[in-house]
Amino acid sequence: MAGRNRQGKNFKTIKTGRAAMKDWKAVSGSKDFWSGLLFCAAGVAAAAFARSYPMGTTMRMGPGYFPTLLGWLLALIGFVLIARTLIRPGPSVGRLAYSKLGLITVSNVLFALLLRRLGLAAALMLLVVVSAYASKRFRWPVATTLAVGLAVGSSIVFVWLLGLPIPIRGPWLGG
Repeated sequence: MAGRNRQGKNFKTIKTGRAAMKDWKAVSGSKDFWSGLLFCAAGVAAAAFARSYPMGTTMRMGPGYFPTLLGWLLALIGFVLIARTLIRPGPSVGRLAYSKLGLITVSNVLFALLLRRLGLAAALMLLVVVSAYASKRFRWPVATTLAVGLAVGSSIVFVWLLGLPIPIRGPWLGG
């Protein structure tokens, strides 16, 4: 069903039956819809986990204040994405790339397992290179430059400036 608005352009009215189901398939297959759902779930989960910490006040924030605020903001972003999808469905999700998902998962597991053994710099470089390999546009010079830059920057920020007890060079590399 279509009508005309004041400018004379066609607009869609509320659909029922088969046409509504077709629109729901477009909405539920949209990247924005699923991103919104993930954001909502993560935001509500963060806010729920933060309830176990004392909130404090606005002037004297407790440890639960910031995670709760960020969780609800993330959920709000998710709701906005879902609402936008209901108005105008975006591009569809497509098929899931299992091999790329597997590479990224393996790189994170390797980082977790090798952080104490290789140290922050080497484990982070391995994480970046293996994750970058999942991309169609993978190039060794770009991946290694990014890996070295991230390793140096993370070592400076987390070990030297923040003083976290993470070895830059692990025992496997003579650290």
